[in-house]
Amino acid sequence: MRELPLALAALLGWLPFLWRPLSPDEGGYLIVASQWGPGSSLYGDYWVDRPPVLIGLFALADGLGDRWALRLLGCLAVVATVLLAAWVGRLAAPATRIGPTLAAGTAALFTSTRLFGGGAVNCEVLAVPFVLAGLAAAIAAAATRSNVRALALATMAGAAGALAALTKQSQLDVFAGVLVLTLVTRRPRLLVGTLLGAGLTLAVVLVVSQRLGTPPAELWDAVVVFRGEAAQVIAESSTETTPRRFVGMIGALFLTAAPFVAVGLLVRLRGPATYGVVDLRWPAIGVLGWELVVVVLGGSFWLHYLMGLVPGLVLLAAAASQRKLQAGPTVVVPYAAAAVSTVVTFAVVLAVPLDRKEVPAIDYLRAQAEPGDTGVVAFGAANILRESGLTSPYEDLWSLPVRVRDPQLTRFTALLLSDEAPTWVVTQGAEVDTWGVDGDDADQALRDRYQLAATAGDFTIFRLDE
Repeated sequence: MRELPLALAALLGWLPFLWRPLSPDEGGYLIVASQWGPGSSLYGDYWVDRPPVLIGLFALADGLGDRWALRLLGCLAVVATVLLAAWVGRLAAPATRIGPTLAAGTAALFTSTRLFGGGAVNCEVLAVPFVLAGLAAAIAAAATRSNVRALALATMAGAAGALAALTKQSQLDVFAGVLVLTLVTRRPRLLVGTLLGAGLTLAVVLVVSQRLGTPPAELWDAVVVFRGEAAQVIAESSTETTPRRFVGMIGALFLTAAPFVAVGLLVRLRGPATYGVVDLRWPAIGVLGWELVVVVLGGSFWLHYLMGLVPGLVLLAAAASQRKLQAGPTVVVPYAAAAVSTVVTFAVVLAVPLDRKEVPAIDYLRAQAEPGDTGVVAFGAANILRESGLTSPYEDLWSLPVRVRDPQLTRFTALLLSDEAPTWVVTQGAEVDTWGVDGDDADQALRDRYQLAATAGDFTIFRLDE
């Protein structure tokens, strides 16, 4: 298998991060997943605006061995992404060698760079293999002449597409690709089979989630309704942080040379396909276009949003390989720049390890917390709780849900004044107050019931005055 070295090269980019402390998202999802069952909130006793397959994957990692299992799961997702990309390239241009190699190389370059959020296990990196599996099945379904085989493959595509969307709700890439493929090939069975597979998969996941105490209506509210409410809150309340983060994300995108790779491939899409049964030009443009919309509308503009562009770039590479692809500057130069960017990023990470700002707070709580203690981080940075072995009596572990669901901090303040008050409260700065919330009452409750215990880096730690 010629693509295996490319998969191993992509895996190399993740090795420096295996020993790093958990990121806030990793810690938070592990907390939620570790206790998923009937409880007082959406997932057990916690609420998060993410679909159940993601929580199930983190539950698997939690059961197998916490941080190490999670990071290995991320590595497995990267290897699977590269190999599935090769499959897409092989289906696109089966008579060529360049098809699988170019598609797999594209996936390897962009899954291994830190500038696409590589190294941390987030929704996107776990969803991408499902996306590519679904796209590969859809391409195979469109290419076959057998109606029965086409329906079976389309059903597989729908199942994989549903698993991708149930890992990250905006990862609807498979359905965007299938829709364009259906229009291009004029084979409605492709769309019918995809919807059938997606419907069956969704039904199974909803049944399992219901038995674990997560009802469908509450899931809809969390993964769909909440996103609209969150976008409004971000637009109305965020400070200069959001546009600065957007500029940073766009800067990272250009530093990877991904836009130049995309343009170089697009230039090669002129004219009809020479190889392959189904021309993937328009499906590739449709999928990548959808992914760009998702990145822009994501709102918070974290680097890992960019990982969601990998399937579209892979499909674009596969479409380009269906033409007589010569080693001209429009392809060689962008790919060389992308390779240099990835290697330089890897070298920088090795030379200058990126320390997590939460580590001082984690170290303090590990030393001072006692069995049975609980904690709340106001707001976000749930990795502090996970790494220090604390559970939270407050159901919102991320800052955005707090700003949308408890902006007056009514529930949070009531918790601080109750018998269930957390032993430790960690704030980012000296106060609870932050953008999008009214923290006056919560700060007063904190002063009344808690004592200042320590300042640990960017965090202030308070202990309940018992």
